[in-house]
Amino acid sequence: AGTMEELDRSRAFAKDVKRIVVKVGTAVVTGKGGRLALGRLGALCEQLAELNSDGFEVILVSSGAVGLGRQRLRYRQLLDVTAAQLLVNDSSFRDKEFRKQLNETVKSMLDLRVIPIFNENDAISTRRAPYQDSSGIFWDNDSLAALLALELKADLLILLSDVEGLYTGPPSDPNSKLIHTFIKEKHQDEITFGDKSRLGRGGMTAKVKAAVNAAYAGIPVIITSGYAAENIDKVLRGLRVGTLFHQDARLWAPITDSTARDMAVAARESSRKLQALSSEDRKQILYSIADALEANEKTIRAENELDVATAQEAGLEESLVARLVMTPAKISSLAASVRKLADMEDPIGRVLKKTEVADGLVLEKTSSPLGVLLIVFESRPDALVQIASLAIRSGNGLLLKGGKEARRSNAILHKVITDAIPETVGGKLIGLVTSREEIPDLLKLDDVIDLVIPRGSNKLVSQIKNTTKIPVLGHADGICHVYVDKACNVDMAKRIVSDAKLDYPAACNAMETLLVHKDLEQNAVLNELIFALQSNGVTLYGGPKASKILNLPEARSFNHEYCSKACTVEVVEDVYGAIDHIHRHGSAHTDCIVTEDPEVAELFLRQVDSAAVFHNASTRFSDGFRFGLGAEVGISTGRIHARGPVGVEGLLTTRWIMRGKGQVVDGDNGITYTHQDIPIQA
Repeated sequence: AGTMEELDRSRAFAKDVKRIVVKVGTAVVTGKGGRLALGRLGALCEQLAELNSDGFEVILVSSGAVGLGRQRLRYRQLLDVTAAQLLVNDSSFRDKEFRKQLNETVKSMLDLRVIPIFNENDAISTRRAPYQDSSGIFWDNDSLAALLALELKADLLILLSDVEGLYTGPPSDPNSKLIHTFIKEKHQDEITFGDKSRLGRGGMTAKVKAAVNAAYAGIPVIITSGYAAENIDKVLRGLRVGTLFHQDARLWAPITDSTARDMAVAARESSRKLQALSSEDRKQILYSIADALEANEKTIRAENELDVATAQEAGLEESLVARLVMTPAKISSLAASVRKLADMEDPIGRVLKKTEVADGLVLEKTSSPLGVLLIVFESRPDALVQIASLAIRSGNGLLLKGGKEARRSNAILHKVITDAIPETVGGKLIGLVTSREEIPDLLKLDDVIDLVIPRGSNKLVSQIKNTTKIPVLGHADGICHVYVDKACNVDMAKRIVSDAKLDYPAACNAMETLLVHKDLEQNAVLNELIFALQSNGVTLYGGPKASKILNLPEARSFNHEYCSKACTVEVVEDVYGAIDHIHRHGSAHTDCIVTEDPEVAELFLRQVDSAAVFHNASTRFSDGFRFGLGAEVGISTGRIHARGPVGVEGLLTTRWIMRGKGQVVDGDNGITYTHQDIPIQA
């Protein structure tokens, strides 16, 4: 629900918004003693001035007579743009000619880049308390703002308050929760309002009534805090700020709350519908997903670019930002991998073993989906596509929780994929978890979730293992080694070492430690390897031996995963030294030897206890797609169930199917067990 709201916020507010009405409550710009809060007012004025200079048409509604009017006019200099104040009262809007002139006047002001500032003329207002006079057209500055937004055909109305937005109860109540999307059918009878504004005539009740009126007349509305710096800018960028009011809100979020259990149960029910389809129908779903990815490339990239921009603004490391980027080539590659997965042999219901138990009694061991998977993955939106397609191919239900940095990308990819799933199965086959707070609840559901696969830091994997009874499959670190033996082909060694580090430095199968045989120091091969890395911008750190030989800064730890253009170098005595180093400091992910000596190679391949061990090949080949698995849900460094890149087979278990002719056990009397293997027909 949150995902759909966030996605549509981005579309509604980040694009096609030109004219904005901003209402500032008295409580926003005054302090406890009723005096002007210059800091907040200054920050607000800066936002309005910036919007004005960026070409937005800004109309301000403020509680001037009650709040701002108490202070001396010299504070007007805070607004570094031309502004004009317009006082209006209720009766003015009964005059059609006035309304026509109002539109023309505001248009002229906006054309001149003047910000109109509207106030209700409280001094001459004779109406009773807000909303108690049925003859009124507006009752306070909140309803005035809504009226102006409609009258002046605004694209967006922002009501700034002294709280974050609309809560389920008084904001001071710790049990109250912020409502991100107001759904009239759901919330109008559930909300308990606190007191009205301490200085103004309105309050949250007035804001909600104004917001509902404007929203259901077609003007999107946000109620958010005027205390937080740059909140208006955040709204326009589509960030999840405050409470959203929109005429289509009920389409973005469910009217009834969906619990973690509801989500998991729905995924299981949908997975059973998926398993009931024919092999050809399941294959067609994947073809449809691949087509949808390509057809929605522009939309996917637009949402992804917002994520990337936000990550860069937040100062995220270059390697993390690189993982976020969805290029046209990456989207095309994802579509190709989904099609390849569709073309593979159907993994469900394959007969793995067939046995005649007794005369006329046949037993089959068959492949079967695990059930419901919970995958917690890093900020790599392409991982969502891979995981979802593998779940569909293997007949499993799926719950996904991606990194917050890829929030928009995950949301649009989830929508594209679930829209391609036929109604006979249902989009609830794949649930997208949008909040970290939901994870603890999901980890308790060992009766409806069958496997957890965490993809992320060692800390994340350890936390999940320690807080759930559900089986956990995955790896924590990707500390991959390349050992260059004394019998190496030098050119080959340089190619492999460079590719293992530089092809995709942020990947978990990238080389993090280069181990070099001691003899290669004497014949200058070590220097050639170092030059090959440094000339391509790789920062090198040395172990105790290498740092002295090569004059490198010493690495703080051999157990460090850089995920960037950096790595550790160390010199070892021989292949046994390399194997010992890998066992002490590696993560059992992927390790490689470069040598022309077949005996040394076989020794390394047999004795290195990692999920993937290579001879004369880059560690970057340790990948489900490159292994021919179609895609991967993750890489497992454990020893139970699945190891290495986990494709479709790692998401399957087995079932026993027995076909008989009325046989009974009856204490094993009258039955002769044959236990003969029966050939499996292709």
